[in-house]
Amino acid sequence: MGMCMRRLGLFLVLLLGIARGAVAGDSALAQLESGDAVRGWEAVGRLEIGDKGFCTGALIAPDLVLTAAHCLYDKASRARIGAENIEFRAGWRNGRAEAYRSVRQAVVHPEYRFDEGKSAQQVGRDLAILRLHHPVRNPKMRPFEIGGTMRPGARVGVVSYARDREDAPSLQEACEVVGKVQGVYATSCSVGFGSSGAPIFAFEGGRPRLISVISAKSRLGARDVALGVALERPLATLMAALDAEGGRRATGAKFVKP
Repeated sequence: MGMCMRRLGLFLVLLLGIARGAVAGDSALAQLESGDAVRGWEAVGRLEIGDKGFCTGALIAPDLVLTAAHCLYDKASRARIGAENIEFRAGWRNGRAEAYRSVRQAVVHPEYRFDEGKSAQQVGRDLAILRLHHPVRNPKMRPFEIGGTMRPGARVGVVSYARDREDAPSLQEACEVVGKVQGVYATSCSVGFGSSGAPIFAFEGGRPRLISVISAKSRLGARDVALGVALERPLATLMAALDAEGGRRATGAKFVKP
């Protein structure tokens, strides 16, 4: 489906020149099914995209959810899916969410083109922001701070939903940045259909810091990699588009330096 994880035939030639060897020490996926396990990750949620499927998204402000742009397109018709057909279910697990929010406004990166194929350039723009009708102000669901870049070899983590684990989020606390080319991170993180839009985190300094959003799954040499948008430039462009289209500034997105 258009909004779920797409397996790309993306050949990142430059990455092959800088990629590290086989990644050792990646942690296994841990499904966050209990209240204790999910604590601190409630601001990650499942995005219900009408009757077309689901993606993953994360709060970056009380009224803003960051996800992948391709989640907002119908793969069959190639048409944009209206904001009124999207619901954010924060901390969704075992049939319940910590908060349910309808979406008032959905903005994709202005240079993202769903129909222009699966190039590294388009993956590097595969970013969207959803403005919620009502902010999420539960203290358990603190929006994630954003900022910083990661070098090859850096350890990161990801929280995501997927088709075979759609009833609760899963945390992979340790995976690795394999390389970065044209605004795209290649990581060793485990993802699947439904993981599109999932946040990738750096953990330096305590609280997780959101540094990338999962766009796609691809192959690098003999192994699977998860591709994520490097946020620094695309997110600034996207926030400007949100402000211009929405007529007022977003509330409280927090950007930090590494």
